[in-house]
Amino acid sequence: MTTAISKLRTGHVGLNVTDLERSLAFYRGALDFEVLGEGKEEGRRFAFLGRDGELVLTLWQQAEGAYAATAAGLHHLAFSAGAIEEVREYEARLRDLGVEFAYEGVVAHREGAASGGIFFHDPDGTRLEISVPTGAEGAPAPTESAPTCGFF
Repeated sequence: MTTAISKLRTGHVGLNVTDLERSLAFYRGALDFEVLGEGKEEGRRFAFLGRDGELVLTLWQQAEGAYAATAAGLHHLAFSAGAIEEVREYEARLRDLGVEFAYEGVVAHREGAASGGIFFHDPDGTRLEISVPTGAEGAPAPTESAPTCGFF
């Protein structure tokens, strides 16, 4: 018997959050996600977020504290943009919303790389990235000896 195995890809990401309403406001307002579904029952609050009907992110209100960078689990969540101009548009939107960035402006993924993006945190401190594979040529790399996305 032969089993066909396809290439796996990420389906969606689930994040635990401390305050669903606050996180919904952030992910909808800052990153343009639509609410595809919601659970409002006390003790079982969640939201399915996506675009054009495709699920991208699920928020689960079941965290008791902020994101812990030193705990096992999610390191950071990266979103891919279509072009560097789109990354810069998100940067401007996030700045208008008062979001703090890990680095100043668009940075390269490593010294001399064409890929790069912006690095910031959601309301619970989860590390987020919006990047592109090309277009960041000439942007600074915060650390010469390590990937930018690894230590923010």
